Amino acid sequence: MKMVSDILSHKGRRIVSVTPSTTVLEVLKIMAEQNIGSVMVMDGERYLGIMTERDYSRKVILKGKSSTDTKVAEIMSNDLPPVTLNDSIEFCMQLMTDRNIRYLPVFQNDTVCGIISINDLVRETILTQQETITHLKEYLHS
Repeated sequence: MKMVSDILSHKGRRIVSVTPSTTVLEVLKIMAEQNIGSVMVMDGERYLGIMTERDYSRKVILKGKSSTDTKVAEIMSNDLPPVTLNDSIEFCMQLMTDRNIRYLPVFQNDTVCGIISINDLVRETILTQQETITHLKEYLHS
């Protein structure tokens, strides 16, 4: 069974983070430059939440707020359920489906150590299936 640790071993544990006082516009620029859909909101080493593209569209654009004046702390998601390195991919998929979310913060010993997305879960599932197919082909040809 594949775990969150497997995803982070492929993807890496690099965390792009901002402070709560960062403006939404600044975060959008960072997300565009890094080609990512979310950033962690941190106060030093302390995890506060995640700002996603969905947060921007629903909490800024649809409410007529200004991207230059709105701070990340006003729109970030701080109620996402945490997962650990030992949680299974299946558990994370179920959690994301049940909560209709696309990102999960990953913790190790109460310290944030990464973030996973629904895309990461799908990619890892496809990789696992490809490995299974390869093993079956090798078995059939031996």
